[in-house]
Amino acid sequence: MDETPRPRRKLHILQLLPNLVSILGLCAGLTAIRFAIDGRIATAVALIGLAAALDALDGRLARMLKSESAIGAELDSLGDFVNFGVTPAIILYLWGLKGEASLGWIAVLVYAICCMLRLARFNVGNKRMDGEEPAERTSFIGVPSPAGAMLVLAPIYLAFCFPGDVRLPAAAIALWMVAMGALMISRIRTPSLKRVTFYAEDARYILVGAAAVIAALLTYPWITLLALSVAYLGGILFVARGQLLALLRKAD
Repeated sequence: MDETPRPRRKLHILQLLPNLVSILGLCAGLTAIRFAIDGRIATAVALIGLAAALDALDGRLARMLKSESAIGAELDSLGDFVNFGVTPAIILYLWGLKGEASLGWIAVLVYAICCMLRLARFNVGNKRMDGEEPAERTSFIGVPSPAGAMLVLAPIYLAFCFPGDVRLPAAAIALWMVAMGALMISRIRTPSLKRVTFYAEDARYILVGAAAVIAALLTYPWITLLALSVAYLGGILFVARGQLLALLRKAD
């Protein structure tokens, strides 16, 4: 029996950076739960936003450093489930659903399960089969989990925009959670920023627009988050309408 040890493979320290970013994102998501328990909802929402930013970064770092791996993909997926499936649901429950504990907890479970199914479908569709392109290479099928997490927190944005004046009832918040979960597992195609292109001479306008959005987030965070959520939902409705019209034309 050959017991020759396998040669040890060396890794550059920078190749661990994408996995470290994924772990930092998970830490942000879990810490958001802690702040929500303490009643610091604004900080908890900010940490989910940080987790979403880190989630957008880790995959790009892995491709840039040529350190993509199966374990990295699993870390990213498991972190996404905690950060964008479990954490937002618990924050909403602690913030606005404890008055309707049973109904609120059902909504939490439904949303988390929908997020889990969304991620499972993405992972399966993202594996190449016999040279095929991943199903979600050019666009997403259903709302991606980070966007779903930011959308499901919209009742908090609304309440913080008009403190003391607007507070949705618990039943409406629970229904909103279920609706956002349904959007994640839907078959509606939503745009992927990975494939957004523009002319080089328009780059300055894109940069100015991005700077304006960041400045608005820092100055008027709740109004900006609510406006971005409404705009994204409007885009989803527009795409869904186009898909429905295409299906009707095929039926004719």
